[in-house]
Amino acid sequence: MSAIHLDKDDALLVIDMQVDFLPGGALGVAAGHEVIAPINHLIELYREQGLPIFASRDWHPTNHCSFAEQGGPWPPHCVANTPGAEFSAELALPDDAVVISKADTAGVDAYSAFNGTTLAARLRARGVNRVTVCGLATDYCVLNTVTDALEEGFATIIVPEAMRAVDVEAGDGRRALDRMVARGAVPVRLGEVGMTALSVA
Repeated sequence: MSAIHLDKDDALLVIDMQVDFLPGGALGVAAGHEVIAPINHLIELYREQGLPIFASRDWHPTNHCSFAEQGGPWPPHCVANTPGAEFSAELALPDDAVVISKADTAGVDAYSAFNGTTLAARLRARGVNRVTVCGLATDYCVLNTVTDALEEGFATIIVPEAMRAVDVEAGDGRRALDRMVARGAVPVRLGEVGMTALSVA
């Protein structure tokens, strides 16, 4: 295993760490709260080096197409300007974190933080060439964000301990991780000092 060295062209992407996706929320991910500590560790690493931090959020209207009442697969969640759409109070997002709102119109869903947003352009404007992705949920918004990051040409690091899966079907999270690695994402683990690349089985 080799150490990952952060540089001026790195950025952190924190995906959908919102109240409704945490245990007890409208669409809570089992053990989702367990990722807060490792994500806060990542935030600290990036802040120490003055690197940009981006945080995506679902920001749905009340009649969003993903909601069951509109024929979608999910219960209402992350409705804009409601407590469930807020970031977890335990998440140590800095004041200068760039918030990316997605799926904010009724007729369009977006699992990826790149879908219908300015994220790619804003990353390029900051000179970012590599992103580290963490958050919720492994098999939906994290997977789609990682896939799009790679398609946009960004080298991509993933941190399995800083993400959790919905697992609608048992093993969805594991399969999502395998797909991300197969596409070229580099899995890492956190250590006391920084991040270390994981060997890919």
